[in-house]
Amino acid sequence: MQLLFFLFYCILPMQEHLNNTDKCIKASQEILLAAKTNKSVETQIQYFINLDPDTLQNELYNDPTKKTFWINIYNAYTQILLTKDPEKYKKRNAFFGSKVIAIAGVKLSLDDIEHGILRRSKNKWSFGYLQKLFPSSFEKKFRVNELDNRIHFSLNCGAKSCPPIAFYKTEKINTQLDIATKTYLTNEVNWNSDSTTIYLPTFMNWFSADFGGKKGMRKLLTKYAIPTPSKKYSIGFNKYDWSLFLQQYAE
Repeated sequence: MQLLFFLFYCILPMQEHLNNTDKCIKASQEILLAAKTNKSVETQIQYFINLDPDTLQNELYNDPTKKTFWINIYNAYTQILLTKDPEKYKKRNAFFGSKVIAIAGVKLSLDDIEHGILRRSKNKWSFGYLQKLFPSSFEKKFRVNELDNRIHFSLNCGAKSCPPIAFYKTEKINTQLDIATKTYLTNEVNWNSDSTTIYLPTFMNWFSADFGGKKGMRKLLTKYAIPTPSKKYSIGFNKYDWSLFLQQYAE
């Protein structure tokens, strides 16, 4: 009896997901590739417009699938929108807040995807310490179950200081996010040999709570073997370069 219970409630639902053709995630990869190669994205855009919410929910059944899909979507649409009209970047708050991304019957903004879905309904302006008061039903349905601060090293908002864009795959998402985090930190973290201050990427300050404050930031540097001063050090933050810089893809 216990074996039948296990098969029915554990193995069979898992098998259903394994048999899923993951069309949504493949479409997220395809639209990102089309954006990179300057090809038409209309087929993929129409696919997402007409996408059934239940189909999307069935495919995005855990955090790895959610992160894969939404990171690809964020990066693809940033490139598409700014390539079409670079002038929008001059008013960045309006650009990031514009609900122009149609997914499964709902129009989303880049902010909705980043702060609502990938940061699990965090307030954009609170250093990560406050939750959004009234997340939408769509957001609550599709947001990640647990915030992963590595997503900050995967999202490209079009600025020169942004991390490069990679093509994320569900089966490799954790390894890819580790690589993205270590690579970006290795390239961006800096300090002088005669100084006790180490300088980290600015967005680690903007979303300080996501990293567990400065204590968590130090742990992250240790985790990814990022060189630091040998003696006790303080933390500062680099200036962010907001210059528009498209087509910044990882090798």
